[in-house]
Amino acid sequence: MFKPILNTYKASFSGLTRETWLLSSVMMFNRFGSMAVPFMGLYVTQSLHRSETDAGLIITLFGVGSILGSLTGGKLTDVIGFRPVQILSSIIGGLLFILFSTIDHFFTLCLLAVVISFFSEAFRPANFTAVAHYAKKKNITRAYSLNRLATNIGWSAGISMAGIIASINYKLLFIVEGGVSILVGLSILFLLPKVKGFIKTAKANRSTMVIKKPWQDPFYIKFILITTIFITSAFLMFRVVPVFFKEQWHINEAAIGVIIGLNGAIIALFEMVMINKIENRRSPIFFIIIGAILFAVSYLILSVPFALHVTMAVLTVVIFTIGEMFVLPFINTVVINSSNEHNRGLYAAGYTLSWSIAQVLGPLSGFFIAKHLGYNMLWFGEACILLLCAYAFSMLGKASVKAILNTDQA
Repeated sequence: MFKPILNTYKASFSGLTRETWLLSSVMMFNRFGSMAVPFMGLYVTQSLHRSETDAGLIITLFGVGSILGSLTGGKLTDVIGFRPVQILSSIIGGLLFILFSTIDHFFTLCLLAVVISFFSEAFRPANFTAVAHYAKKKNITRAYSLNRLATNIGWSAGISMAGIIASINYKLLFIVEGGVSILVGLSILFLLPKVKGFIKTAKANRSTMVIKKPWQDPFYIKFILITTIFITSAFLMFRVVPVFFKEQWHINEAAIGVIIGLNGAIIALFEMVMINKIENRRSPIFFIIIGAILFAVSYLILSVPFALHVTMAVLTVVIFTIGEMFVLPFINTVVINSSNEHNRGLYAAGYTLSWSIAQVLGPLSGFFIAKHLGYNMLWFGEACILLLCAYAFSMLGKASVKAILNTDQA
C-alpha cells in the first residue's frame, strides 16, 4: 500500500540537479531568516513605544524599498550575474539588519527600512534566475515547485521561531535574521558553482544583438499587469483574513495559526507530486485559470452565513491552497518561457515587483474596504476581481496562441 505512494514521491523529486537542490536549500534558510519583518509593527509599538501610525509608516517603507530592490536586482542580475547579486544582497542586507537592532532613532530606522528591504528584495530576481539557469528544461516547473516548497518550510519554521525570540527580546530578531542572511550569502559564495565569463559574455551579447526588454514585450506587460492585480487580491488571505477570523468568526489566535499553517503543510506534502503529474500536460495559462477560479471560490466561502466557523475557515484555506498550487508554479513557467538567459533578470524583476506592490496595496486596500463597506462586500469584490483575472488570463492565452499561428503561417 505504501510502496506506490513512496514511489510517487520519489519520482516527483527525482531528476533535479544538484544546483537546484542547493538553491532551494539556500532559499529555505533565506525564508527562515525572514522573521523580523512580520513582527515589525509589534516591535515599533511594543519595544520602541511608538504609535500605530509610525508602525504603519515603517512597514510601508519596507514595501517601498522592496519595489526598488526588485527592479535594481533584476537589472544587476543581467549585468553581473545572479551569483554575485545573491551574495552581495544577502551579506549587506544581513549586516544592515544587525545595525538596525542597535538604533532607536526613528528617522534613522525609517531610512534603514528602505535600504534593508532594497537589498533583501534584490535577492529574489537573482535567485529566480539562478533556478532557471541550473534546472533542466523539462523539469523547470518542478524546480520552481521545489523552491516554493523550501520557501514554505523556511517561512513556517522561521515564524514559529520568531515568536519565541520576540518573547525574549525583539532586537534579537534582527540579529538572528541578519546572521542567517550573512550565512546564506557565504553558502552561495562557497557552494554555488561560478558561471565563468558571465560579464564578458553579457557585454558581447549587448553589443552584438538586440535583447528584448520586458517593457518591449506586449504579452509580458499584459501578463504582469493581470498578475499584479491577481496577487494583490490573493495577498489578503494572509493579511486581512486572519483578522476576519478573529473579529467576525471569533476564532482564537492559536486556532488561526494552525488553520493558516495548513497552507504550508499542504503545499509541502502535495505540490511536488501534483506538478509531477500535470507538468507539460496543458499550457501554463490553463492551470493558472483553474487556480484563479479556486481563489475566487475560497473568498466566496467567507461570506457564507454558516455557523461552523472553524470548519468554514479550514475549507477556505484548503481550497485557496489548492488554487495556489495550480497558480504560482505555472506563473513562474510563463515568466521563464517569456525570457531568455540574456534578459531573465529583468523579466524576473517584473514578477517580483508584482509581489512588492501587492504587499503595499493589498492590506491597505483590504482593510479600508472592510472598514467602510464591510467584510462581505470585500470578499464578494475580491471574488469578482479574481474571476475577471481568470477571464483576462484566458483571453491573453488565446491571443498568444493566435499570434504564434499567424507567425508560423507567415
